[in-house]
Amino acid sequence: MKVLANDGISKSGIQALEKGGFEVITTKVAQEQVINFINANDVSVLLVRSATKVRQDIIDSCPSLKVIGRGGVGMDNIDVEYAREKGIHVINTPASSSESVAELVFAHLFTGVRFLHDANRNMPLEGDSNFEALKKAYANGIELRGKTLGIIGFGRIGKEVARIGLGLGMKIIASDKFVGKAEIKVDFYNGQFINVEIETEPIDDILKHADFITLHVPAQNGYVIGKEQFDSMKNNVGIVNCARGGVMDEVALVEALDNGKVLFAGLDVYENEPKPEIPILMHPKISLTPHIGAATLEAQDRIGTELAEQIISLLKLEKQ
Repeated sequence: MKVLANDGISKSGIQALEKGGFEVITTKVAQEQVINFINANDVSVLLVRSATKVRQDIIDSCPSLKVIGRGGVGMDNIDVEYAREKGIHVINTPASSSESVAELVFAHLFTGVRFLHDANRNMPLEGDSNFEALKKAYANGIELRGKTLGIIGFGRIGKEVARIGLGLGMKIIASDKFVGKAEIKVDFYNGQFINVEIETEPIDDILKHADFITLHVPAQNGYVIGKEQFDSMKNNVGIVNCARGGVMDEVALVEALDNGKVLFAGLDVYENEPKPEIPILMHPKISLTPHIGAATLEAQDRIGTELAEQIISLLKLEKQ
């Protein structure tokens, strides 16, 4: 059987699939050519990340497809229910990238509180001619330790964010419609650890009390954070979105940054991908990354291996 990993797959994933008897194709096929390629090559498994969209046209036009796999958590680029109705297995790897996304959240938080995103723009331009002025401009940084971190969405990634925050000495509050409480294990050196139980709160409490807010919710209809929510936040709040574009109103965000309500934002995802809006890209108070939450070598190894294990298990069962 053939596997088309259209958005790439780790070497460990390729090796596991080949060991299981699969032929792995890593050729990058343009979106409009995916149907033709799958049919011409009799592809049984299509693996994607966020770039390739698997909509009804592909599902209807590719009778050889048995499995569609998403390397990562969210599957909003796949018509999941429609595919399953057609008898196609749809799988993802929800646990594999939690640590990587959570670490990126803190990369944005540290960047924002110490103005690294702006300093890294201006130091190459003015570092030799305007050093003292830049030093003064970036002299009012703040610490994360002791501050309140509000986590909206308390699934795997939200819990990992909580774990790192606790390790930094932050106060953690969380909101989730489906999670009442969670026990977070914080590991230390030599096998020592502590368990911290966190009970979730209404989102309004997060907005009112958090010094920093991070979003970990799936794509949905409407904004989770819009103008009304920004107005409810504390002054000089920092906000990070490494979840999904479209859960935060970017127009309202820019307004909140410009009027001083929001101190800084960190964005890894955007309403309009892959062409984020220019006011977002050019704003001096926004730390920017191009949707790389799961893009660490370790996470990609875990994702590739986990996908391979699921595919082998599913298709072996079908043969029996």
